[in-house]
Amino acid sequence: MSFQPRFTNHQETRGEVHAFSGPEWLVGVGFRCWLAGYDTGDITCWENGWNTFNRVLGSARAKRAVTELACWVRATRAAASRKIEYNALDSRRFCADECMAMSLIAASQHHRCPAMQACALALTGSDTVDPVIDAANAFADALDEADYRLNQEIVAALVASEARHGGTLSVPR
Repeated sequence: MSFQPRFTNHQETRGEVHAFSGPEWLVGVGFRCWLAGYDTGDITCWENGWNTFNRVLGSARAKRAVTELACWVRATRAAASRKIEYNALDSRRFCADECMAMSLIAASQHHRCPAMQACALALTGSDTVDPVIDAANAFADALDEADYRLNQEIVAALVASEARHGGTLSVPR
């Protein structure tokens, strides 16, 4: 799997988080790959996302997860009233919007409805978040079925870190 160098000109912005493995990493990378694919029309972005999910979850589990990921990202983009930011495909850091996306999926897996609403509002900048939440729930369910569950404390720390410091935080493996 190789990432396209043309994406490296995206600026790594405030509130970035380092993450190298685990469910949070998988959600962040998937979100990034699908956004980049929609923005550029380059199928390589989606292939990179699929290959990552296939490698981590196996082909059978990855099929449903990637289908739901694509629906969630499409719903998020459709609802957004602003440009959703993401880092370069080869970046080892996650920006604030990517962290918010991870937080939304974690909130869904842990049935935190007010947090889901807040994350969806913050991510899209729009009040039209019901389709985003529905799609996030379907993606979170697909990850649950694949025995891949995000840690709500880690994700909360990602968001809190940006709010407090605007700095970076390493996500434990």
